[in-house]
Amino acid sequence: MSQPLMTAAILEKPFEMTVKQIDIPKPGNDEALVKVYCIGICGSDVHYYEHGKIGRYVVEKPLILGHELAGEVVEVGEHVKDVQVGDRVAVEPGIPCGKCEYCKGGRYNLCPDVSFMATPPVDGAWAEYVSVRSDFLHKLPDDVSYEEGALIEPLSVGFHAMKRGRVQPGDSIFITGLGPIGLLTIEAAKLFGITEIYASDVLASRRELALDMGAKAVIDPIAENTEHQLDFLTDGNGIDVLIETSGNARVMSDSVKFVKRGGRIVYVGMPIEDKIPMDMLSLIDSEIDIMGLFRYVNTYPAVIKSLGQQGVSIEKVITDKYPLSEIKTAIEVARTEKEKSIKVMIYPGK
Repeated sequence: MSQPLMTAAILEKPFEMTVKQIDIPKPGNDEALVKVYCIGICGSDVHYYEHGKIGRYVVEKPLILGHELAGEVVEVGEHVKDVQVGDRVAVEPGIPCGKCEYCKGGRYNLCPDVSFMATPPVDGAWAEYVSVRSDFLHKLPDDVSYEEGALIEPLSVGFHAMKRGRVQPGDSIFITGLGPIGLLTIEAAKLFGITEIYASDVLASRRELALDMGAKAVIDPIAENTEHQLDFLTDGNGIDVLIETSGNARVMSDSVKFVKRGGRIVYVGMPIEDKIPMDMLSLIDSEIDIMGLFRYVNTYPAVIKSLGQQGVSIEKVITDKYPLSEIKTAIEVARTEKEKSIKVMIYPGK
């Protein structure tokens, strides 16, 4: 009997995508087969599509991209007990080894042997089906949509940033960069009880959406002096926590100017440059805490429980929807139409 086939979108080389039929994966003993309902296009997908690499991760053979997904369990392995056929699930795309010091210490996002979807050489999930270790499938309540389930992955980045920044109610937060991660960080801040949220981006459309999603005020960093505006907006009290999501080298360098003495900075965006100058005297004199962030850890259960809170509306970042058959158009929209496109969602099913 021949192996059943599914449709998948494959990156052959930079700027070359093909949609073809490949074998449906067979779940292992501790895995479940998930029928993908929807899957987002991430900035990393676009970067691999354009450049064929991100840092030390290089696309050396055809690769299936995509790691922001939700779907339905359609088959389970022999040893699987935590999910069953018919469960609606969000997929956490990074599977750690579970044995190293980072995994055992509760920081599995730092596991050196993590197998992360769509990070070469590991295939992602721009396909009709994907097989995933069942303990990294998270059941969705009936009132959480598949789209919200797929957005839990980028929302988790913002959620983890809140934890890294030791954010608590009463803090003032400034988010630099309003791509999908920056905008969803606004939602994450709201989940932590934050009401004083400021944000900046060079695109007016994204600033407007930030206001709609709950930012108290926004700044145009080209037309306005960010430091002066923050001082004005906070009545001179300053910013407690800055979440930098743009990856812009100048913004990262200037970030020590944007927080109060004793403030905290969390760097989320990945810059092109390896080395960025920093005002070390101000950093030391103001006793500013600086933290890096790599993906997320132990976020999915808490995020899923939080999605039902009043005022949380993460689906607002979805601006475009395409079938998997139109993946080339979809990724070009994500790559070239940043003025009007924020999160592009792909639907593999018919």
